[in-house]
Amino acid sequence: MILKKLSILNYKNILQSEVSFSPKMNCFFGNNGMGKTNLLDAIHYLSFCKSHINTPDNQIIRNDEELCVIQGFYDYEGREEDIFCAMRRRQRKQFKRNKKEYDKLSEHIGLLPLVMVSPADSELIQGGSDERRRLLDVIISQQDKQYLHALIQYNKAMQQRNVLLKNQSKDASLYEVLEMQMGMYGGMIREKRQSLVDEFTPIFNEYYQTICQSAEQVGLRYASQLEEGDLADMLLNNRERDRILGYSSTGIHKDELEMTLGGYLIRRIGSQGQNKTYLIALKLAQFVFLARKGNTTPILLLDDIFDKLDAARVEQIVKLVSNDTFGQIFITDTNRKYLDEILSAMHHDYALFKVEQGEIQPMEE
Repeated sequence: MILKKLSILNYKNILQSEVSFSPKMNCFFGNNGMGKTNLLDAIHYLSFCKSHINTPDNQIIRNDEELCVIQGFYDYEGREEDIFCAMRRRQRKQFKRNKKEYDKLSEHIGLLPLVMVSPADSELIQGGSDERRRLLDVIISQQDKQYLHALIQYNKAMQQRNVLLKNQSKDASLYEVLEMQMGMYGGMIREKRQSLVDEFTPIFNEYYQTICQSAEQVGLRYASQLEEGDLADMLLNNRERDRILGYSSTGIHKDELEMTLGGYLIRRIGSQGQNKTYLIALKLAQFVFLARKGNTTPILLLDDIFDKLDAARVEQIVKLVSNDTFGQIFITDTNRKYLDEILSAMHHDYALFKVEQGEIQPMEE
């Protein structure tokens, strides 16, 4: 899959831009705060119907403007795809595929597979368990519609149960229906998450060791409350306690993905360089996993990934992304040093762009 052209109007600090891209490597230079990340985020938005860092839609629209538009023109395995998104303040956003609006945004997820690596990924290690669960959900949802449906239905049932709990309802029949739904969908979600972790971890380990050129072992362990028994039974047993708390204290929404280095939690022992290597390896493994499972090669977005990495690790990343495993790549940096190394190692088409004050201009090679 190739993003051929992108049109942007009033997306964060990008006033108006129309850019055509190389089918392989696209490099964006500019100082911090100029709009490089916002450009990649707009591409991410067209795949996931939301910002990479979950910025609310009303904050995405450029200050003092009422309308934001993003439109991407794709070559999808020889088929043209036109994806259009318009956001207006205080109105429901429009999302269209080939000029036809979606009934539900969930129908779009997975059509345009994409992996983004950015400084915001540090929250996967340092943040709460919800960040790590979201990673699992993003990976699986892009190639498994049943999983996405189960996740939506589980969250809907949980939210309805939470309303009952907060209102101190004692309607046993209502609780029973919702707990049965949470149990059914939760069991399916747990099974698919565990399968992903089992299949994904060896790929991840291989990338980590390639980048850092060492035998350090990285790992992922999926820990679920459902290991202790049937979720519907646990919800029933905890119902009175949950009524006091005002929320559902048990379920797959409490699961954890433990990220380890050498058998220890990386958030406790990892250096800045190890953490960054860990996250890059994790995302490159995500790319390979999606490419194997899906119908097309995902797009790869690399936002400011070289900071806090030594030269040896940078060299290995350069070699990895330069090979034929990866398709179209968008990469940003504040200077040309590392990007020039990547380009010199490649034998593919590429395009260079300068980003300044939200304006994107092609550069001479």
